[in-house]
Amino acid sequence: MHEEALLKDIRRKLVEESTRASPAQVARVRLWIGALSHLSEDQLRLQWPTVVDGTPAQSARLDVTTSRDTTDPRAQGLVLMSIDVVEPGRSSGRVALRP
Repeated sequence: MHEEALLKDIRRKLVEESTRASPAQVARVRLWIGALSHLSEDQLRLQWPTVVDGTPAQSARLDVTTSRDTTDPRAQGLVLMSIDVVEPGRSSGRVALRP
């Protein structure tokens, strides 16, 4: 259940941030997995298509960094670090987010 809540939160943030650059297509998503999140990169990659289905990120490349630091204050979380967006008629850009 914890993992499901983390993924739903990421989906919400991803949609929120990508629509700020509306209309935009998300080209790349960078996520950070906390050491105590109980979510592995393999699990994340397996569930990712379902998480982003119907969002501007459904065809985006996924980059994942996994932390081993159990003392990090975010160790139980899944953090959306940045998204790269492409707006029609404009060059691409990165939306860096505060962890």
